[in-house]
Amino acid sequence: MDGGILYSIGELARRTGLTVKTIRFYSDRGIVVPADRTSAGYRRYGPDAVARLALVRTLRELGLGLDVIRQIVDRELTLGDVAAQHAAALDVQIGILRLRRAVLTAAARRRPTPEEMARMHRLARLTEDERRRLTDDFLTSVFTGLGSRDGYAGARRSMTPELPDDPTDEQLEAWVEWAELSLDPGLRASLRRGVEDHADEMSDSGSGLPRPDVVALARDHATAAVASGITPESPLADQVVAALTADCARVLGQADDGDLRRRLRQRLAAANDPRRDRHVHLLALINGWPPPKPLAPALDWSITALGLRTARR
Repeated sequence: MDGGILYSIGELARRTGLTVKTIRFYSDRGIVVPADRTSAGYRRYGPDAVARLALVRTLRELGLGLDVIRQIVDRELTLGDVAAQHAAALDVQIGILRLRRAVLTAAARRRPTPEEMARMHRLARLTEDERRRLTDDFLTSVFTGLGSRDGYAGARRSMTPELPDDPTDEQLEAWVEWAELSLDPGLRASLRRGVEDHADEMSDSGSGLPRPDVVALARDHATAAVASGITPESPLADQVVAALTADCARVLGQADDGDLRRRLRQRLAAANDPRRDRHVHLLALINGWPPPKPLAPALDWSITALGLRTARR
C-alpha cells in the first residue's frame, strides 16, 4: 500500500472493524494519532493506523487497560514484559475462578443451606497463611496435651492437608470440603477420642514402642474376612474373632476374656464414625495419596461379630 494514502475515520473503521466512536475515543486518548487534518478539521490517518488499531484491539481483548496499551504502542513498554505481567495476573484470576468452581461443584453435590454455602465460599478464599492457621487449629484441637513423641508427630503429618501450588480441580473441591469438615466439633472430638484411646492402649501395654492399635488390628482381620465372604454370624467368623482378640490381648497386655471383648467392642464403636472415613478420603485427594479403603465396613463387621460372641459368654 502506498505510504501517502490517508484514510478518513469512516474508512479506517471499515478496514479495522471498529466503530467510528471507538476510533475517535482511541484518538482522543493518544493511542492512534491522526497523520493530518482536512481544511474542515476532519481527521486523516496513515496506513500505520490500521496495524496500530489491530494491535490495540488484540490487547483490549486480552484485558489490558488503555494506559498500558498506549505505552506499548508508543514503545515505552515492551510487549513481552507486559505479556508476562498480564499472564501472572491472569493466573491469579484463574486460581480464583477455579476456587469458585470448586465451591459451586461441592454445593451442587451437597445442596448446602445458605449459611453453609457462605461458609464454603469464605473457606475457598483463604490465603495460604490462613489455610495453614486453619490446619494448625484443627490439629491442635486433636493433639494438644498428648506429648511430642514420634508417633504423634507422624499422626499429625498424616492428618495434614498440603494443597499443591498447582492443584487439580478435584484437589480444590476436596480442600473446600475438608476445610468445612475440619470445623465440625463432632469430628474433632471423635478424632481426639481416638488419639486418647490409642495413648491409653499404649500405656496399658507398658511399651513405649509403636504398635498397631486395636482399630488397625480389627481393620486387618475383618477386611480379610469380608474379602473371603465370611459373615459375622458364620461359624467361620469364630476363628477370625479369636485371632483378633488374641492380637489385641497381646498389644494391651490383658487377658483374652469377656472383659477384653467388651472393651474392644466399645473402642471400635467409638471409632466407627463415618466422618473419619470421609476425612481420610479427602486428605488423600488433597495430598495426592493412593485412595484409602474405608474403615467403616471392617468396623461394622467386627462390632457385630464381637457382639454375637460376647453375648454367648
